[in-house]
Amino acid sequence: MIIEDPIVHDYLPEGYLRERLVADVVEGLKGEPRTLPPKWFYDERGSQLFDQITELPEYYPTRAERSILTARAAEIVDRSGADTLVELGSGSADKTRVLLDELMDRHERPTYVPFDVSPEYLRMSAIDLVKEYPGLRVEGIVGDLDLHLGKIPQGGRRLVAFLGGTVGNFDPAERSELFRELVAGFGDGDHLLLGTDLVKDPARLVAAYDDAAGVTAAFNKNVLRVLARQLDAELDPDGFDHVALWNDVDEWIEMRLRARTDQRIRIAELGLDVELAAGDDLRTEISAKFRLDRLGDELERLGLELVEVWTDPAGDYALSLSRRR
Repeated sequence: MIIEDPIVHDYLPEGYLRERLVADVVEGLKGEPRTLPPKWFYDERGSQLFDQITELPEYYPTRAERSILTARAAEIVDRSGADTLVELGSGSADKTRVLLDELMDRHERPTYVPFDVSPEYLRMSAIDLVKEYPGLRVEGIVGDLDLHLGKIPQGGRRLVAFLGGTVGNFDPAERSELFRELVAGFGDGDHLLLGTDLVKDPARLVAAYDDAAGVTAAFNKNVLRVLARQLDAELDPDGFDHVALWNDVDEWIEMRLRARTDQRIRIAELGLDVELAAGDDLRTEISAKFRLDRLGDELERLGLELVEVWTDPAGDYALSLSRRR
């Protein structure tokens, strides 16, 4: 069996991530409401904390999504007719191995295209996968979802997986822009596999983002430690409390950092000096939740036709398969 070295295309120029961090911090801390994008949670420590979150009793989405993938992987691959799997925000590709198993059963030389912002993580994952799956072609893309979707290689029948409920971190306008660009690159036979958390009892939703053990609180505050380390920001992470709340109008969870007392965030090299009064918030994440009866309508507005929706037995989470109209 052929073991082929993975190909990795890195489209991020040197220094890009730091430049993006600077731009996001300046825009977010000067804006109203004040915000910090959730993508900056994920340094090494943040990634470790999130792995812990996925194992918490309160945090159901990862378990629910995994249960659907395990039960429906064969059907997903058959319905899509895919010979190529593209994964947006691939990480370690842990969740998609059940789909790779099915592709390997059906095709002699299937292709996997991981797309991630971390070159080190993507390369390590790609090397592991070609060893684990002899015959699998891996062509990775190091890039930013906002800029490099057009770099995803064409060809084959592609199943594009966007899992983990990550789509919920985009507000509706950002979501529309992201999917319009993605769908513009779809060919005949290409499908989207989308993971979406569903609207449910707000108490359960809030608990999933404010666990009793305080792991999510540490994860949220870690973004301040990223600023301190990467930008030499002068701030006190312990001067903020973790807050998770349900926004009933927009139907999303908001994670915030709330100043316990008057706080100051100063980043000398950026000329940035932000004063926060006690009780002031920094919004660090939104996590939109979806309703099944509206999901098809939203996909249609984005240029997609719903093929099938699967949920876990409790009806907490959905995987949807759609194709370009």
